[in-house]
Amino acid sequence: MEMDKQEMDIRHPSQAPRDAESLAGLVHDQQESFENVHPADAADHLEAMPLEEQVETVGNLDPEDAANAISEMDTHRRAQLIATLDPDQAAHIFSQMPYDDAADVLDELPRPLRETMLKRMHKEDAAQIAHLMRYDPDTAGGVMNTENVILDHGLTADQAIAILRRDIEDKEIPYYAYIVDEDERLKGVASLRELLVARPGVLLRDLIKDQTLITVHSRTDKEEVARSLSHYNFLALPVVDDAGKFLGVVTHDDVIDIIHEEASEDMLGMVGAGVDETVDTPWRQSVLKRLPWLCVNMFTSLMAAIVVGFFEESIEKMAILAVLMGIVCNQGGNTGQQSLAVVIRQLVLEAMDRKKSSHAIRRELRIGLLNGLVIGVLVSAAVTLVTKNLVLGMVMGGALLMNMTLGATVGASIPLVLRRLGRDPAQASSIFLTACTDTGGFLIFLGLATLFLL
Repeated sequence: MEMDKQEMDIRHPSQAPRDAESLAGLVHDQQESFENVHPADAADHLEAMPLEEQVETVGNLDPEDAANAISEMDTHRRAQLIATLDPDQAAHIFSQMPYDDAADVLDELPRPLRETMLKRMHKEDAAQIAHLMRYDPDTAGGVMNTENVILDHGLTADQAIAILRRDIEDKEIPYYAYIVDEDERLKGVASLRELLVARPGVLLRDLIKDQTLITVHSRTDKEEVARSLSHYNFLALPVVDDAGKFLGVVTHDDVIDIIHEEASEDMLGMVGAGVDETVDTPWRQSVLKRLPWLCVNMFTSLMAAIVVGFFEESIEKMAILAVLMGIVCNQGGNTGQQSLAVVIRQLVLEAMDRKKSSHAIRRELRIGLLNGLVIGVLVSAAVTLVTKNLVLGMVMGGALLMNMTLGATVGASIPLVLRRLGRDPAQASSIFLTACTDTGGFLIFLGLATLFLL
């Protein structure tokens, strides 16, 4: 029964008693529970607490446990927590993080606070973290880990194993050893299995002499890195500079984060929300990120309304046009969203050259045309049956056919055009698509109706 109470206090801290004795007991219970849970679960516990309890709990945790938990917290929550901690305490926690995680977290902080943290760290740790922060966060250099096993190619397999036994505890990814020459140029990669089964006395340069080395440059976009790691099914991918010098590795857990981040950004960007926005983002920031695209959407909606206004007399003479025109636009929009989603997904998975882009557009055009033909025939028959007006039914069917074909073609083209312009292919693509299918749908349907019915 007592354990249930402790768990309840951890999960619902806002309901816990606030007197000093109870708060001390709560912190003690939380400290014990943090020592026995995964850092991701510990981060969830921290995020569920009010800020003052987060500070109190982190202060009573082992610095390494605190570092692991904070690394897993939501961006906005951990930035707020770190800004509230004592600077020396925060700097000590940063020194317990892997360098790449520390660089990511520090990059989220205001510049003055970031510089304060670096000044209070051990010089070697601060130098390593500052070095990583010089890379663009959207590149391989910005997501790589530098705590790796590096071996000289002149060593024997036995010597390499001895070094591994001595140093591997401090390395984040011990699955591979990276073999370099005298100038620190990467010459090959050896797995632990390869080292353990190698003949005694064999040189590392001979062990890797027939190896096809697969690397990425430090400036390679992180999406391309994720695709490469997924394609080759590696646990880690080495990063090199222009001279082939080994810099670090991008690991499989980094790639999972990249894929999740890109998928979230695409989903949010399609509708004009902030690409890094969460429910914890300050509402003022969300307003500033969303408002410009809402203004663009208002402008495109105004264009569609102007088109409808041109056909005001036609609608007055035949009121049923006002009922049916929404169906045409809705079907065109849905068709376009399907094409849009398929192409954006493809762009996330692989780079598309001009030939493949043209193929994708032609493919979606055919799909839109066939779907439009089927839906157009069905709706045409239904409208004719209900209104007893064959011409109206044919106009409705023709408009659906044309607008669904338009939607599919535009939906496939928008992300490709945005990518060609150097923009995020998902950024507000849904807004531009809706503008095309609404404006085009009204123009096509009302234009055909005016031409053939009035």
